[in-house]
Amino acid sequence: MLSTRTSKSRVDVYGERFRVRAPALSPRLQAVARYINDHREAVLEQTAMEIAAVTDTSDATVVRAIQALGFAGLRDLKHTLEHWFGPAVTSAEKMTTTVNALACDVNTGIDFVLEGHQHTCEVLSSAPNRYAIAQAVAMLVEARQVAIFGIGASGILAEYTSRLFSRIGMPANVLNQTGIGLAEQLLVLQRGDVLIMMAQKSAHREGQTTLREAKRLGIPTILLTNALDSRFSKEADVVIHVPRGGEKGKLPLHGTVLLCLEMIILSVASATSQRTIKSMKRIHEFHRGLKPGSKKG
Repeated sequence: MLSTRTSKSRVDVYGERFRVRAPALSPRLQAVARYINDHREAVLEQTAMEIAAVTDTSDATVVRAIQALGFAGLRDLKHTLEHWFGPAVTSAEKMTTTVNALACDVNTGIDFVLEGHQHTCEVLSSAPNRYAIAQAVAMLVEARQVAIFGIGASGILAEYTSRLFSRIGMPANVLNQTGIGLAEQLLVLQRGDVLIMMAQKSAHREGQTTLREAKRLGIPTILLTNALDSRFSKEADVVIHVPRGGEKGKLPLHGTVLLCLEMIILSVASATSQRTIKSMKRIHEFHRGLKPGSKKG
């Protein structure tokens, strides 16, 4: 099904070439061309090998089909599709859409957030998600340390989550930078760690680089996402479905992700109760020693 992100005013280059040239292609090339036409948004994040897998062909066949439609290659095709989709919706546009959809009173804002969280609670409490969270907790209990990946707003959640893990005695590191900053943070990853990722549809370089390093080190990955068909979802060891709202261009909710993170942390704390209690007592001792008038050794 074609995405609703498109505008009728844009020229559909791929659609026109598919209409004119596809009938002359072999059945296997037609299968690839038809898949691309029907799954354009997914194709933007897929490799030739991934397209081949879902069309039961080969990556060479995928490339031949793309070239038969008049494109230089997969990169040229993706550039054409990106132009057809148009620019991604910005945060400002999402906020504008959201506030315009709400009436000018407090109750509509309250209901918007509550409904989003209520839906998330229903999804998180489903049997598949309970099983996924149980798998994640089992991994974390045995981990040497945990690394939490998130960029943008999720980077703030990563910082907070790291503090919560540290409080219960689980060494934690944050992966929330971009560019050279992330490169430096990735140096802390070691075998025996567990990676928690917060990521959605976009297969950005930061996430891909982090996943590659995790796989190189044999580090299992726990993904919190609403994009169950993304490249990250395909590569993660455990996928937890966390709805965020944001339908029809509206502002997504980040509190739903925090809700899931707190479920995981509390479950780990319960499973490692002795370590958790010991860590909390040490924090209390340190804090007591920092109060004005406390005795100094």
